[in-house]
Amino acid sequence: MNETEYRARGNWNELKGKIKQQYGDMTDDDLTYDEGKQDEWLGKLQQKTGKAKHDLKRWIDSL
Repeated sequence: MNETEYRARGNWNELKGKIKQQYGDMTDDDLTYDEGKQDEWLGKLQQKTGKAKHDLKRWIDSL
């Protein structure tokens, strides 16, 4: 899922807060999704979290 899908659900800001709580070095820029650049976005998040892509997606969906 991407930021646009979470925004549509109305809870992206809440999710960003939860992510930032767990990863204090995560910035708003890291969490900004550009349309059509999901792989780049997930890559940035992978670098910050150390999680594999499928684990990262599952973790975000679980928040």
